[in-house]
Amino acid sequence: MNLAEWLTICGIAIGLAMDAFAVSVVSGSVFKELHIKHALRMALFFGVFQVIMPLVGYAAGNLFTGTIAACDHWIAFVLLGAVGTKMIYESFKFRKVGEKPKDPSSLTVLLMLSIATSIDALAVGVTLSLITTSIMAAVMVIGIITFGLSYAGFELGKRIGHFFENKIEIAGGLILIGIGIKILITHLMDHAH
Repeated sequence: MNLAEWLTICGIAIGLAMDAFAVSVVSGSVFKELHIKHALRMALFFGVFQVIMPLVGYAAGNLFTGTIAACDHWIAFVLLGAVGTKMIYESFKFRKVGEKPKDPSSLTVLLMLSIATSIDALAVGVTLSLITTSIMAAVMVIGIITFGLSYAGFELGKRIGHFFENKIEIAGGLILIGIGIKILITHLMDHAH
């Protein structure tokens, strides 16, 4: 992978990790009784699912690569734009005051949260099949960044509460939209010469 590809993958990873980061911040702020082992378990689940989902999307994307090569930049732009817009939209949904989520350290809730926070990575996996040949390196970067940000989010949540939660999701959405625009512009400029 060249530097531009690495930077794109890191940007996508940070954008994708924002959902998991936001959930971790809320979990840390609401469940003060949870400790480091809970934070590590949550971060591990989120990180692993952020590795699995793009691999599934990548495999699906590779099945159709030959037929979509001519418009792959538009597909990447639309998918990243849609995922980013969805994240921004969801950040504006109001939660009931005093509503306490289910205990995030239980296995069932962790599985549901892991799937929910990584579902966007499925669509991004299709995009990865269009922009990288090093899928294992890409998903490992996504998994490691998600793990690190999830753990940091949990610790941050314990200290400052959920004040920043929706702003984090907005930032993640904007990052993904920005990467989609960059892929589109780069491709169009390369083919304009």
